[in-house]
Amino acid sequence: MKRMLVVLAGLLAIATPASADPVNTPYLPAPTGSRPVGTTSLHLTDENRQDPWVPSAGPRELMVRLWFPAKSRGTHRAQYMTPTESELVLEGTGVTGVPPDILSRTRTNAYTDAAPAPGRHPLVVLSPGFTWPVSTLTALAEDLASHGYVVAGIDHTYESFATTFPDGRVTTCAACTLDVDDFPTLLIESRARDVSFVLDELSGYRFVDPSRIGMAGQSLGGASVGETMLTDQRVRAGANLDGSMFKPLPESGLSRPFLFFSEQQITDPTWERDWPRLTGWKRWLTVAGSVHQSFTDYDMLAQQIGVDLGSGLPGTRSVEITRRYVRAFFDLHLNGEPQPLLDSPSRCYPEVIRKR
Repeated sequence: MKRMLVVLAGLLAIATPASADPVNTPYLPAPTGSRPVGTTSLHLTDENRQDPWVPSAGPRELMVRLWFPAKSRGTHRAQYMTPTESELVLEGTGVTGVPPDILSRTRTNAYTDAAPAPGRHPLVVLSPGFTWPVSTLTALAEDLASHGYVVAGIDHTYESFATTFPDGRVTTCAACTLDVDDFPTLLIESRARDVSFVLDELSGYRFVDPSRIGMAGQSLGGASVGETMLTDQRVRAGANLDGSMFKPLPESGLSRPFLFFSEQQITDPTWERDWPRLTGWKRWLTVAGSVHQSFTDYDMLAQQIGVDLGSGLPGTRSVEITRRYVRAFFDLHLNGEPQPLLDSPSRCYPEVIRKR
């Protein structure tokens, strides 16, 4: 498999610094939409489900970050992650030679004191890669929100190097140390249950349109999108960003819209297997010069702090491409807006190639 479990837990490392002196403060590029972006965090507890990785912890707890179109711009920018989270992520990915809190300094574009804009908005759920916090998808989330989407990013507890709760607890990756048969499948099934619980909790929010829900995930998060769509009919469209399909789609198929978006590397046999089982609208796009982290903030941020991932996408290019194509997918399938970008090559994005 292209993404064996060692990749999920180990190859996610950001590599070694190319320079001992990081450049200026890391930053996320400004969103491309016209709406200011607000953000808040939710602490949710599923009283009907015991935590699958640490049963002694009791009911399943999740931290969820919401991004949304705001009435007006605020004054307090959201923190990308805490200094402790930055230190644990860098330690977990094997990065040395940079200040341990460097990722916590990343400049974001969403405001914690901004109120949601009126109206009901489509909802996109984001699920990150194994060991990574959902903050790795912040640039994508901010951009979607600036175009009118509510975005719910889920930190899957005990599957990340660091998750911080309101009472100050910081959980780490307990799942990383487990020796369990068919572990990737268990992870995917657990994430699908996490998403469905979060959708239950958000269904009563006045600014969420429950008839327009999509999901995107990167790496293991992308692998979880298909399972979520199979088990929860509320998710109308799904995008897998470079994640092997560890749990096969059923031969009966999945008929709702689905996007494969990946590196231009050796073909993933799990995608080849599941491609015929996608029986609705579908696309398989690859990005020349990308690496696994190019579908998160980390390709871009690694370059900013002087770390070489081997990416061929300079500056903010990886974020620009991911934002544009993921938004086009949801604009088409949640908003009904035609998207020629998904049908033919683009002079603006020559790196993106339609494989199928």
